[in-house]
Amino acid sequence: MSAATAPTEVVEADVVVVGAGPAGATAAAYLAERGLQVALLEKTSFPREKVCGDGLTPRAVKQLLRLGVDTTGWIRNKGLRVYGGRVRPFELPWPELKEFPPYGLVRSRKDLDQALAGRAVKAGAKFYQQTTVTTPVIDEARGRIVGVDTADGPRFTAPVVVAADGNSARLATALGIHKRNDRPMGVAARAYFKSPRSDDDYLGSWLELWDGEPGKSKLLPGYGWAFGMGDGTCNVGLGMLNSSKAFGKTNYRELLRTWLASTPPSWGFTPENQVGEVGSAALPMCFNRQPAYCRGLLLVGDAGGMVSPFNGEGIAYAMESAEMAADAVADAYFRGVGTDAAERALGGYPARLKAEWGGYFRLGQIFVALIGRPEVMRVCTRYGLPRPVLMKFTMKLLAHLYDTRDGDWMDRIITALARIAPSA
Repeated sequence: MSAATAPTEVVEADVVVVGAGPAGATAAAYLAERGLQVALLEKTSFPREKVCGDGLTPRAVKQLLRLGVDTTGWIRNKGLRVYGGRVRPFELPWPELKEFPPYGLVRSRKDLDQALAGRAVKAGAKFYQQTTVTTPVIDEARGRIVGVDTADGPRFTAPVVVAADGNSARLATALGIHKRNDRPMGVAARAYFKSPRSDDDYLGSWLELWDGEPGKSKLLPGYGWAFGMGDGTCNVGLGMLNSSKAFGKTNYRELLRTWLASTPPSWGFTPENQVGEVGSAALPMCFNRQPAYCRGLLLVGDAGGMVSPFNGEGIAYAMESAEMAADAVADAYFRGVGTDAAERALGGYPARLKAEWGGYFRLGQIFVALIGRPEVMRVCTRYGLPRPVLMKFTMKLLAHLYDTRDGDWMDRIITALARIAPSA
């Protein structure tokens, strides 16, 4: 096994999970519930801040309910308030569906991640904080990962390792799983502001960003949001995709300031009301690292590029992929870890991911290419938003909220499109 120096301590587990964000904590919880000994490793100490929009769609809420997380007291929202095409916004309630709850939530990542990590510990996972993973431990004879080494800490060993280490994906890179440049990538920047809109029961979404009066000033690249946190502040931010000509050439903090200067002063999105610094993060999309399973390593969440290209949502997919990974690992242990049958179970994980989201993500790639052209977005907002039926259809598509069985005609069309599209 590879190591620069022999560790002074070795911790054995059935599964090592690297990273305790939504993907890692969810995976650890499900794995522990399935009776496996889980070591959950986190480089920081909880509670900790994380750059995020803090908005949870009904798709993410469903995963919290499945996991049994108590969301009592969390801020609920009814849908999206969409700005674009005219001065007055459009209010679009979340769709009434069989497969998803009819409400979203807002919760800071500090609180959300703490709740999920606590759920994993309650299920029986052992949580190691301030534990920075440095390198994978490789069984040279078999070419498989069998653990990880940590900075000034123990070696953690297990037949299976789950990589939930985010966009950096250091473990995947160490195993030769590199980022695909033919997949969309986004970047988001956000800040908190003291605001009277803190108790808003709709998520604010801007499809167009202007540096002055909408329609009569300069159209800026990207999209924006404002989510009331219920504590006297709003999470306000913007995002941009690499299909935009401005991607990689923009000062996102300055762009945020320019856009917010055009918002009504009564909203409070002004420099004197800003709380803390502007933070930014990458949004890896459409399975931009493949395969999601390789030689004992499973990628979940951002480590596998599982952010939606339609809306930049990552938490729901992080939690869903974590449950699918836990299913595959538990199945492998049931079949006899280390056997060919177990390897087939682990190999079923990426196949399941592609069956669930592959077609939908491929549709998203087409969407990203279109909205990267300002003239296309301008036509869509001007002529599409005022049509209720079209907007309801668009919302279901963009939010990935539709019934895959026994749905209405919109659900059936979207389901059919996702099924016939080649997998991403």
